[in-house]
Amino acid sequence: MINRDLHVVLGLPFDNVNTDQAASLIEQSVASRRRCFLSTPNLNFVVQAHRDSNFYASVIESDLVIADGMPIIWIARLLGIPLPERVAGSSLFDLLREKHRDEPIRVFFFGGLGNVAETAGEKLQQDSVGMQCCGFLNPGIGTLESMSSEEIIQQINTAEPDFLVVALGAAKGQRWITHNQARIKAPVISHLGAVVNFVAGEICRAPPRWQKMGGEWLWRISQEPQLARRYLLDGLSFIYLWVAKAIPLAIYQQCLRLYSDIKPSIKITTEQIDNCFEIGLTGSAVGTNRRLLKDGFQKVLHKPCTIIKHVRINCAELNYIDSGTLGLLLNFKRQLSDRGQTLSFFNMSGRIRTLMGLHGVQKFLLA
Repeated sequence: MINRDLHVVLGLPFDNVNTDQAASLIEQSVASRRRCFLSTPNLNFVVQAHRDSNFYASVIESDLVIADGMPIIWIARLLGIPLPERVAGSSLFDLLREKHRDEPIRVFFFGGLGNVAETAGEKLQQDSVGMQCCGFLNPGIGTLESMSSEEIIQQINTAEPDFLVVALGAAKGQRWITHNQARIKAPVISHLGAVVNFVAGEICRAPPRWQKMGGEWLWRISQEPQLARRYLLDGLSFIYLWVAKAIPLAIYQQCLRLYSDIKPSIKITTEQIDNCFEIGLTGSAVGTNRRLLKDGFQKVLHKPCTIIKHVRINCAELNYIDSGTLGLLLNFKRQLSDRGQTLSFFNMSGRIRTLMGLHGVQKFLLA
């Protein structure tokens, strides 16, 4: 959907939604049977995504991306990016299961250690007024291919879930979803590893005050000491991202606003040459004029992909670009790719390259 309100934080696009809005989008997907691949990046997720291009691509290919980590929200606030709140995957799942509905959301748990998926299913049946468990399966330890057999996919589809909860570890879970989602009939799919343990009662969530202060990691370590090393590495990564990316970007943006002629206006020109569609941007691509960009990109997407093979964006007169426009461009490139089309940029100034680099999207957008 080109109309998603996406903002880039640390290189990843996040939907500008709160917990209630995210829950509503999931309910709409269940009701309409429209696909919703939900990704829930936290700090560890962000770090892994920058190390693994396939992992990064899985976030770009997601239909709903929520900020499941206070460090992401802190950096967004520093940069003036309008993410309203942390939307934890576990909080989102709790909201959905505690809301009474005439037809409960059918949930299938896939993965988890030992019998945790089965236990989670039993607890969901006992406690939930908004969900019911329609199946569970622990595929064991194996390769992506062995976990993607026809028998496994058939078992999931036969259960007719509305919401498939995957718990295989973030990297493998995201790969499994992108590898199999075309064969899975469940409209909503997400890797929510900790949710299975929370629902099963294997571990308890931190009190709300700890969550709001960003101290949930301390609570998790107290219950799962094996996570200490991961959180230490995440903390070091957070310091690096703060010092090397967030603060320089905040300073650079402030300098541009103070000393450059940046006006919130944009002019868009279009021209089709054979099977190439060229878009020219003049001015500043910011929130107040993003609707014009969306309308222009939508016109391209309405054209038959047999006619347009390539889209080029002329940045010669583009003097500023914000996090929301970068999120729009990531989404636009993803949709073009789904149609077998390509996107490229030319006449790009050093300023725009610097902004893309500090936002962490240069590698993907300019590939």
